[in-house]
Amino acid sequence: MTVEPTELPEVLLIEPRVFGDSRGYFFEAFNALRYREAGIEWPFVQDNVSFSSGGVVRGLHYQWPSAQDKLIQVLDGAILDVAVDVRLGSPRFGKWIGRVLSSENHRQLFIPVGFAHGFAVIGDRALVSYKCSTPYDPANEVTVLWSDPEIGVEWGIDSPTVSAKDQAGLSLAAVPPDRLPTLDPLKNRH
Repeated sequence: MTVEPTELPEVLLIEPRVFGDSRGYFFEAFNALRYREAGIEWPFVQDNVSFSSGGVVRGLHYQWPSAQDKLIQVLDGAILDVAVDVRLGSPRFGKWIGRVLSSENHRQLFIPVGFAHGFAVIGDRALVSYKCSTPYDPANEVTVLWSDPEIGVEWGIDSPTVSAKDQAGLSLAAVPPDRLPTLDPLKNRH
């Protein structure tokens, strides 16, 4: 596999080595040793699967202080996967990156603690799988408004379908400081 830092260097784009022939293909979706060698060292304790129709935008979500690393991949369809730096004191605070993940390119995005996550379905549908380093904790979930103009994510969808919860998200500027990770969130990991 190859691992490349993005413009937000802590967020990593992972391209597995795919072995294909006339029968189909095979690739290793996760190997703890290989990921540890790439700097992804925290154990994953929960796997989630999300199915969405075309035009759906989900996010932007993170947990604090019960923070989560996430490893995202698409099993069917395609998404624009987005990470936003929400670490207080970061020189990239409020900056975002987006990468297309699909069942055809087999790419994964590693989103560490300190970054909000969201995605837009850019085809007819998407079946998304993601690993989390801590269990989901609704009491610690923070929803940043998907359309926050100060962040300016370019979702690429004219009239997205967005949940009521995500529509009610806070602008990043309105998130209370005690609900934002610090620049070194690993010190506060639970």
